[in-house]
Amino acid sequence: MSFSIAIDGPAGAGKSTIARMLAKQLGFIYVDTGAMYRAMGCYFTDRGIAGEELSRMAEECSGAHIDISYLNGEQQVFLNGENVSVRIRSEEAGLMASACARVQNVRETLVDLQRQLAAKDNVVMDGRDIGTHVLPDADLKIYLTASCQTRALRRFNELREKGVLCSLQDVEEDIRKRDRQDMEREISPLRMAEDAVLLDSSDLTVEEVLEKMKSLARTRYEK
Repeated sequence: MSFSIAIDGPAGAGKSTIARMLAKQLGFIYVDTGAMYRAMGCYFTDRGIAGEELSRMAEECSGAHIDISYLNGEQQVFLNGENVSVRIRSEEAGLMASACARVQNVRETLVDLQRQLAAKDNVVMDGRDIGTHVLPDADLKIYLTASCQTRALRRFNELREKGVLCSLQDVEEDIRKRDRQDMEREISPLRMAEDAVLLDSSDLTVEEVLEKMKSLARTRYEK
């Protein structure tokens, strides 16, 4: 039997960072949903479909099979049997991923693939609707959040380290705007699943959050 962990929460809560670390320490597969959209973008590029051809994307997305595995601790992404781990990091793949993410059929196709991965392997998956939509029967659901001010400060510091000029006020407003968009969108809005564990990381270090999640996972996994 496979074991699945769903981590949801708002932008800037540190979901992806924590999910990757948790998967590595538990020996689980981290399902990188963003990488899956990029692989789908490569699929459309190979078929000569442009970013604005959303109707063609909707019609042809079912022909893509995307899988994720790990080799020597490194994520490998496969598109119809071909390793596209390098290709998906291109700017073109990123742009196509953004375009195809707007297509409902594409989202449904990838959700099906994500569920297939969770059915055959122990996985950790993060996002906005993993516990409520993608994996509603996940063995452990965690809603990871932090105050808007905390999330904005974290993002502000990240941007400063990258040499990006910005103001903390602008970053916080962007975070608030993203929260509204995620919570009010028609398709799979951000919300905490009824059976999820709430974890507020406002006053916790990354290591402390990770330890709490590992404790929750081990308690559920050993039952």
